[in-house]
Amino acid sequence: MNQEQTAKLYEAHYMRVFSYAMTLTGNREMAEELTQETFFRAFSKSSEFRKESDEVTWLCAIAKNCFYDEKRRQSKTAPIPEEIPDTGKEIEQVAADRDSSFRIHVALHALEEPYREIFELRVFGELSFRDIGTIFGKTENWARVTYHRARLKLQERMETK
Repeated sequence: MNQEQTAKLYEAHYMRVFSYAMTLTGNREMAEELTQETFFRAFSKSSEFRKESDEVTWLCAIAKNCFYDEKRRQSKTAPIPEEIPDTGKEIEQVAADRDSSFRIHVALHALEEPYREIFELRVFGELSFRDIGTIFGKTENWARVTYHRARLKLQERMETK
């Protein structure tokens, strides 16, 4: 592709490729960079264009690949934070939360069936009482009552430990 052909290609399709890049990135500066990289790759690999598709389709495919390449590069070079992010909790509170979480799991493990399974389905599985009742072949009300009984049993065990 000679210089005149490249100039015509650029002028004819710049706005369409730029618009496509804007939809990919959502950022004007990134879209401009992506568009420039797209045309650079297209001009350097113009001999590979087989004319099986429209030129703008070919250019947008190059833009998409450039975009994915950039995203992969960014994910590999994401900066590691210098400090641990502030969760708003003191270290003592985080340790206490871990301790209480462990105690809850120990108490839950000792809970008899069907209370343990109902509690786990509701809390960890985030299922509705209707879904839990269906799993057990019971009513929604049965699931609700059994869950509340499981909570009470768990609270009792937590208080005794």
